[in-house]
Amino acid sequence: MRAAPSPPATPGGADGGAGSDGAERAARIEELLGDPADPRNPHGHRALLDADEQRRTPQATEALLTDAGLAAEFVPRRLGGRLARPDTLARVLRPLFRRDVALGFGYGITALFGASAVWAAGNRQQRERTARHLLHGDDDGDGGGRVTILHHELTHANAILRDEFTARPAPGGGFVLDGRKDVIINADRARAFVMYARTATAPGPHSHSVLLLDPDQLPPARLRRLPRVATPGMRGNRFAGLEFTHCPVPATALVAGTGDGLPLALRTFMVNRCLIPAALVAGVDSALRLAVRAAVTGRTTGQPARRHQPVLAGVFADLLACDAMAVTALRTLSLLPDSAHLAAAAVKLATQDVLRENLEELATVLGAHGYDRGPLYGGFQKLGRDLPVAGLGHAGSAACQAVLVPRLRALARTSWFRTPEPAPALYLPTAAVPDLDYRRLSLTGGDDVLTATLIGAARRLGPQRTAGPQRAALADLADTFVQEMRTLREQCGHLPEAVHDTLADPRACTLLDRYVLVLAAAACLGVWEGHHHTGTFLAQPAWAVLALSRIGRRLGLPVPEPPHGVVQSVLEEVLLRFARSRSFDVYDTPLAG
Repeated sequence: MRAAPSPPATPGGADGGAGSDGAERAARIEELLGDPADPRNPHGHRALLDADEQRRTPQATEALLTDAGLAAEFVPRRLGGRLARPDTLARVLRPLFRRDVALGFGYGITALFGASAVWAAGNRQQRERTARHLLHGDDDGDGGGRVTILHHELTHANAILRDEFTARPAPGGGFVLDGRKDVIINADRARAFVMYARTATAPGPHSHSVLLLDPDQLPPARLRRLPRVATPGMRGNRFAGLEFTHCPVPATALVAGTGDGLPLALRTFMVNRCLIPAALVAGVDSALRLAVRAAVTGRTTGQPARRHQPVLAGVFADLLACDAMAVTALRTLSLLPDSAHLAAAAVKLATQDVLRENLEELATVLGAHGYDRGPLYGGFQKLGRDLPVAGLGHAGSAACQAVLVPRLRALARTSWFRTPEPAPALYLPTAAVPDLDYRRLSLTGGDDVLTATLIGAARRLGPQRTAGPQRAALADLADTFVQEMRTLREQCGHLPEAVHDTLADPRACTLLDRYVLVLAAAACLGVWEGHHHTGTFLAQPAWAVLALSRIGRRLGLPVPEPPHGVVQSVLEEVLLRFARSRSFDVYDTPLAG
């Protein structure tokens, strides 16, 4: 067995081990993985693409991450790990996702998705056992300390969500499991399962329960591991099935109480919904890097062709907008746990289409390179295969809509234009926040702090119109989005009062689509204001002007062309970060290679 090293000591305090510590941990993973363009690097693009082509896990890279103790990032500090701030976790995982989205899921955050129910509601023994499992692996070395999630169907069916497990009370205590699912990540090698099983025959909010299972302790004849399933994306990941047939499990497997499965899922999935977009931003970061390389290679001026310049600048602005929203949503989990469910559901809905559209735009810059399967540009085609798979699962769009649509009427009547602004620290990633506490996450809070930020920023921008055309444009854009909020307040306020009638109203999803994009604009303004005194590129108005202009056009708002110099300023930052090997996200960090 390869034992994971003991996690290094993490400084205490309310900052949750972020700030410089989080940056250092991310930099260490980046350094260990090395230059992805180096053909001799066993963890570079060539090796990872070869593994994907052969539908095998990148074993050398997984072993490297095990030796580095990456699993400690998924274990709370009080249990011996390093998990404290979810925004820091996303930052530490980005080196994986920049290289291979499948690696980020297969080795990375899937373990947290499974273990989160245990962190949120497990008893002391369950938490300690799961922590030991993740930190130190298994005696035979095969499982690598992996935990996987066996979840129930939420709202819409696909191969990952379809089918259910049932758990019936056993005569002598405990449960008897039945059921089958054919597509579960790491089902064939995980040594701990977190199962969401149906324990009530009638539907309702208490129809499911959570069970923590050790497959090695179950009767072999009652648990069958099914063959591996070939998926169109994330081809190197090991998706397989599990079938339980009258399988007895002890009462000690129950996490929390009988019927607590759905409330637990809704609470813990908040974190998942924020982490996935934040991680996928790193994948599209790499796609933008490939497009810039294709656009400048062979050009004596070092400048992309004129037709490609607005595409590269625009995608960069979109990436910053998506990241501003993702990082902000992650920080609300720690700072504003009562209302974090709103931002958590919104960030998934707002970013998924934008990131997909970004890939389509970048394909026009890559041209024939977009079809290259080699190590130089093959990552683009791989990302196009992986993103749809990464966007499925238990953080699906319909589940996010089910969280937000019933809230629109109440938000319009009680929160919008009434909620006070949050503290500025929400929008500055280096500012301290408390440790994440799953138990404090709530589904009942009704304060929409992002729209409050939009309204406040628009008010503050008004007097700055004389400071130059870019600030004047940003002030106008902020006012345009405030007016959109007024329109949304009027229309959402007239949605049906009964939740089931609202869910059936065809207007609701259209209004929701508009609302989440307004929240993205608000996050941009919050992050821009939060960086005023940093002297960085994010303190300049150009990126925010371009980002809000593109969001406004997606909404069909009357948005003028950005002032002269905006696109050029953003493009210059793209080329500068490319030349200096720095990330295209809000952190602007050095990259290997």
